[in-house]
Amino acid sequence: MVLAGMIFVAAACSPPKPEPVKTVTIPDGEYDPGVWGKAYPLEYDSWLKTKDPTLPGLSKYKKGYDTTLVKYDKLSEYPFMALLFNGWGFGVEYNEPRGHHYMLIDQLEIDPSRLKAGGACLSCKTPFAPKLKEEMGVEYFRMPYMEVHAKIPQPFQRMGVACIDCHDNKTMDLKLSRWTLNKALTDLGKDPNTAGRQEKRSLVCAQCHVTYVVQKDGEMNSIAVFFPWQGSKVGNISIENIIKVLKSDPVHLEWKQNVTNLKLAFIRHPEYEFYSNNSTHWNANVACADCHMPYTRVGANKISNHNVGSPMKDNMQACQQCHAETAQWLKDRVIATQDRTVSLLNRAGYATAVAAKLLEAAHKAQAEGKNLDKNLYEKAKDLYLEAFYRLVFMGAENSVGFHNPTEAGRILGDSVAMAGKSSALLRQALVKVGVDPAQDVPLELAKYLNKRGVRNLNFQPQLEFKDPYGTQEMLTPTFSLGK
Repeated sequence: MVLAGMIFVAAACSPPKPEPVKTVTIPDGEYDPGVWGKAYPLEYDSWLKTKDPTLPGLSKYKKGYDTTLVKYDKLSEYPFMALLFNGWGFGVEYNEPRGHHYMLIDQLEIDPSRLKAGGACLSCKTPFAPKLKEEMGVEYFRMPYMEVHAKIPQPFQRMGVACIDCHDNKTMDLKLSRWTLNKALTDLGKDPNTAGRQEKRSLVCAQCHVTYVVQKDGEMNSIAVFFPWQGSKVGNISIENIIKVLKSDPVHLEWKQNVTNLKLAFIRHPEYEFYSNNSTHWNANVACADCHMPYTRVGANKISNHNVGSPMKDNMQACQQCHAETAQWLKDRVIATQDRTVSLLNRAGYATAVAAKLLEAAHKAQAEGKNLDKNLYEKAKDLYLEAFYRLVFMGAENSVGFHNPTEAGRILGDSVAMAGKSSALLRQALVKVGVDPAQDVPLELAKYLNKRGVRNLNFQPQLEFKDPYGTQEMLTPTFSLGK
């Protein structure tokens, strides 16, 4: 009886055997994640969790959204962006990103005045993008956004990234489904078909977490999407070379900045470029998925967590697979890095905003018949563009500097210096024609924060910024974040 009891106890304490996954044939061109989920139910369940709200307090800067589904407005968080992006969709509404479940939903719920470009803005947001682009040709880019969106089958018109975007349906191997990335890698001299598995665990993310250009024709119709990587190489896609490409051809200029009246390009979420440019973790061969989709145990099974997100929202468990320190110690290091980045971002942002307002004054003087020193003006304008693009690069990168802290400091430090030099040259040019620029340039932030798009948000800053090299309190306005 004792022996039988011991056997019973041992059997009761042993871990349950994992249930065998049912054999499922996933047809070619199957877009429905539910079908894939029959073969991979645990991964499917974790993918579904990307719609869950983020618990408050897990991240200081990348709030995403909380249990009340409040979306955080970056323009009220960083008011200089409202000034600098005025005249452009991002100056109308620019929110902190939410989970992958919302990537297409957020486009549909954005201020209607932003929905102008055609399929360009769908290229990362729906798994149907490669099929639509192949079928429609250039009309995929030319047609209005909602008309292209209507061509997505109705059951999937609110669905974002899905299994078919990243996996081969026969082998489950990682695959690169976007023409944009395959062309960009080819431009770098890299054959996409030669990428190894660990490399692909970053490249599948690089299909979307990169900057891109929506090329325009002479009538400002969208005609193509491409990554501005020409002249770079894998592991060194620098901001300098991205800016060089953006400035190389007017076809890359997508919008007109209201405050300066300059036609500009734009930089969007360049996570891959920033992270891969000689960062510590990149050099240690750490892939995006190692941190953002870490292996996790579900019962007796180990899976890659498809609830893609920051390690901070999972108590730093991904970090602790390599680092022996406590979760709180690791979180403190992340926040310390981000604090320094935000301080520099604010300094660069307000310094660039001051240069923009001085350019506005210079253009007003020219309109009044005053002949500004052409040499001073051209140097100032070029420095302004260099400062602006660096600022936008870091403002759009979603790690708040953590993916590559030293590079963040270098880029933003250069932005501060270039914006300051631009302002100094513009002041010289204005004084030479009898215009006395104000010592403290008024930025008129409320004018740019209010009356944005269809929805008039009516933010009222509690202070007016004056000095780009002032105190931290002056660099961080304290008005509320909006819904």
